[in-house]
Amino acid sequence: MDSFEKDGNGTTDALPPPPPVPPNVVPLRADPDNATEPVKKKVVRVPLARRNLGSKGQKIPILTNHFKVNVTNVDGHFFHYSVSVSYEDGRPVDGKGIGRKVIDRVHETYDTELAGKDFAFDGEKSLFTVGPLPRNKLEFTVVLEDITSNRNNGNCSPGGHGSPNENDRKRLRRPYQSKTFKVEISFAAKIPMQAIANALRGQESENSQEALRVLDIILRQHAAKQGCLLVRQSFFHNDPRNFADVGGGVLGCRGFHSSFRTSQGGLSLNIDVSTTMIIQPGPVVDFLIANQGVKDPFSIDWAKAKRVLKNLRVKTSPSNTEYKITGLSEKPCREQMFSLKQKGGKDEDGEVQTLEVTVYDYFVNYRQIELRYSADLPCINVGKPKRPTFFPLELCSLVSLQRYTKALSTFQRASLVEKSRQKPQERMRVLSDALKINNYDAEPMLHSCGISIGTNFTQVEGRVLSAPRLKVGNGEDFFPRNGRWNFNNKKLVDATKIERWAVVNFSARCDIRGLVRDLIKCGEMKGIHVDAPFDVFEENPQYRRAPPLVRVEKMFEEIQSKLPGAPQFLLCLLPERKNSDLYGPWKRKNLAEYGIVTQCIAPTRVNDQYLTNVLLKINAKLGGLNSMLAVEHSPSIPIVSKAPTIILGMDVSHGSPGQSDVPSVAAVVSSRQWPLISRYRASVRTQSPKVEMIDSLFKQVSDTEDDGIIRELMLDFYVSSGKRKPDQIIIFRDGVSESQFNQVLNIELDQIIEACKFLDEKWSPKFVVIVAQKNHHTKFFQPGSPDNVPPGTIIDNKVCHPRNYDFYLCAHAGMIGTTRPTHYHVLLDEIGFSADDLQELVHSLSYVYQRSTTAISVVAPICYAHLAATQMGQFMKFEDMSETSSSHGGVTSAGAVPVPQLPRLQEKVCNSMFFC
Repeated sequence: MDSFEKDGNGTTDALPPPPPVPPNVVPLRADPDNATEPVKKKVVRVPLARRNLGSKGQKIPILTNHFKVNVTNVDGHFFHYSVSVSYEDGRPVDGKGIGRKVIDRVHETYDTELAGKDFAFDGEKSLFTVGPLPRNKLEFTVVLEDITSNRNNGNCSPGGHGSPNENDRKRLRRPYQSKTFKVEISFAAKIPMQAIANALRGQESENSQEALRVLDIILRQHAAKQGCLLVRQSFFHNDPRNFADVGGGVLGCRGFHSSFRTSQGGLSLNIDVSTTMIIQPGPVVDFLIANQGVKDPFSIDWAKAKRVLKNLRVKTSPSNTEYKITGLSEKPCREQMFSLKQKGGKDEDGEVQTLEVTVYDYFVNYRQIELRYSADLPCINVGKPKRPTFFPLELCSLVSLQRYTKALSTFQRASLVEKSRQKPQERMRVLSDALKINNYDAEPMLHSCGISIGTNFTQVEGRVLSAPRLKVGNGEDFFPRNGRWNFNNKKLVDATKIERWAVVNFSARCDIRGLVRDLIKCGEMKGIHVDAPFDVFEENPQYRRAPPLVRVEKMFEEIQSKLPGAPQFLLCLLPERKNSDLYGPWKRKNLAEYGIVTQCIAPTRVNDQYLTNVLLKINAKLGGLNSMLAVEHSPSIPIVSKAPTIILGMDVSHGSPGQSDVPSVAAVVSSRQWPLISRYRASVRTQSPKVEMIDSLFKQVSDTEDDGIIRELMLDFYVSSGKRKPDQIIIFRDGVSESQFNQVLNIELDQIIEACKFLDEKWSPKFVVIVAQKNHHTKFFQPGSPDNVPPGTIIDNKVCHPRNYDFYLCAHAGMIGTTRPTHYHVLLDEIGFSADDLQELVHSLSYVYQRSTTAISVVAPICYAHLAATQMGQFMKFEDMSETSSSHGGVTSAGAVPVPQLPRLQEKVCNSMFFC
């Protein structure tokens, strides 16, 4: 049996024995057409079980934000019911948040018919109880007063084409309007609580996932009852003390994440601080001024305002009714007319008489409401498309806790990070308080499951791995301290020469001669010989206002007219620190069209440290190495140095939340020049938006051609490693959740294996597949210390998975806020690493990142994949998408979607660390 036929664990006993064959069965003949080929059965790989624990490193006690959960009632069952809520006339209810109100009312009104049972309702279509309800199908009718939803806004909205009028005010004065709902509750499934106990023994099943989901729903419901905003597993209280203004009318709102987790130490509740973005509550006009960064209401761009306001909820004064914004009026308040029905007056035909009045006139003269500034501004429309309902701007206030879902600007993001970070001890205090405030013991459902939640942070044993020894120039060795080192008085291990080069300045204000002089001097200190630049190309001032593509074109015309041949390197000065729109087009032109290595800088404060960091990047891009691992130099890395080994880092970057049509960018980086593990190259492709699985690993375009990523990387490894094929392939995959592990193992890995077989049928390398996750909610603290855990801290017990092979590693020194550990999951290991060797390799790979002189929080190949995807994603930004469109798209449920392809990089740079 070769290594691809085993299941994912390299063991063969994962499946139960087949059932016995009854004596009277006649075996079926296989289809004779296929008789020549034995049928290969597809083995479904599952994540590897933990083999052993690591033991290296100095042991330290650590606290983690997991709280012990005791479950006493394991013999019971959760009963799952489907819920449908409709209006009297049978129309389904679509308003968000109405479902909960209706179900609460059912619970109050029909308590006895429901045998006094408590519900866990998910707010949509599922409801759970402990033990069964009296019948499998129940139907109820309930009446709710005064509910605001997008459904019934029309009913308390003004008549005619406009604003509240006389008849309406009578309706508005009547405090309530009621609605009748029909509710059907029907049995769907039964989930044994025993499944939770099984999961704790490492026997996970559909049922255990479901049972834990019920527990999570109980917590969500508990938060909903306190009036929280719910976002997946997080909840946010309406408390201004938790709001932080990040600019642009957006607030960061601090809340909590909570979820039940099975772990080696039993069931625990993981609670963490969480932040979501909300719209600044209060007067609509204040929000618009902040959002657009203008000084007064008269400078507001109303087309923009209309887009931002659509579907937000407002309260109007003086009636304090809640509505959803549907748009803005065409005309300003003092010109916008509507038909006001006249009191008691009918004309000869018995028609109600109407009077055309302006919204302004109506509010000021009929309703005696003073308007200070709305007269010349548009009105807010909360009506239906055919029946608008207008309110003057100043009578509208945005309701609190409304999510802001667009991508944040660089400045907003920086402000958010600064305002939401917490030192470890502060974070522990906040979490302890959260547990007290939530008072889960009072939750009746948890009580009936026999669940109680401990109040102490779980204590685990961590181990601190010692930092790997590094090599720098002149054969010097040195040990990083506290996860960092510097190149003061040291040379780079493999310094390049910067010979044919020039400076390009896109109108940045800067003393270029001083910069060049300091760069040359700083280079000499590090062992990099820098010649004088050929020339400095200053942008022609007349193009400063031109579109980015034009500016880059013009600059290249200038360069070509003056340089004798293609430069080896261009240093490019950009005018903006962040997000310069020249960056993408400039990189694209250099890398894809000309094959020129380029370094962009936006110099503000230039000192030695700044120049050293720039030189580290340039050296890596030009093929040098700044430092390397001593074990890589001598080659003595366990397992990796023994046989040709390639290390891959894979990542997919998606457009920001606001852009649904931007193609996703997949990047795979691969190590080269074995036995090194510090040099990498990247291969990048676009794919359908929001698709997480990489679809171009193997792309067969004919019988002999494969245009996929893997072939390209393997050929480079072969050439750069002395004509050796890798016997061992170690894959690091970023950004997939637990629910996608099986796809990584069975879809992506299969494509990689196919690409290898396509290169050479007889070649069967062994694989290791490791997933790295950064966005989880487990945090570590040092008891009694204000500091973060030391770099190199590894945890593989107690809070890790009961069966699977996972561990947490904090490789870096957390300087600000609370360290976020990286959670590594080893899904497959055909090579047979010991736990210590594998953890040591992962730790070492956090020290080979060429851009910085610190250990980084996740292995370098993943960081590089991320950088490569981001940088090449910038190529796409300023193009007219139509001309580059091709039909290489991924396949979605709607069929193939054409996705614009990225240009391939020039031969001269495609194997370089251009992404550094």
